[in-house]
Amino acid sequence: MEPERRPTVPEAISAMDGLIATMIVGQQEFARRFGLSVTDLVCFAYVMEAGDTPVTAGDLAQRAHVTTGAVTGVLNRLERGGFVTRQPDPADRRRVLVVAVPDVVERVVAVYGPFYARLGELFARYSSDELALLTDWFGRAEELARGYLDESR
Repeated sequence: MEPERRPTVPEAISAMDGLIATMIVGQQEFARRFGLSVTDLVCFAYVMEAGDTPVTAGDLAQRAHVTTGAVTGVLNRLERGGFVTRQPDPADRRRVLVVAVPDVVERVVAVYGPFYARLGELFARYSSDELALLTDWFGRAEELARGYLDESR
């Protein structure tokens, strides 16, 4: 009996590249459905992720890896499209707090929900230890990617 063949690092990177490419195409398609750019959709996702906790324009700029000037344009488009509301920060009137509009959150969740359900089914196939490993890897890979982006500026 032949031993189980283990994937190589280049094969793992190739599989990751395939996933990322497919996810980019998907993000472009979903953004188009909502009349947004991918950057707008990414920023809206960060606002949604925050739930009832408002985020600042600076937070969005950092998370989306864009300038504060660019994020102002993003917020203008999101607000015009009815995706978010902006309000002055009561603690610092120079800052703006951004909150997602609940009806729009429901629309976005309706589009992404079936995909996330399928991902949930896929993750359910893995043991707790395997999920811990995957979660650790995703976190470390994101940190590595953000660091590389920062170095590339």
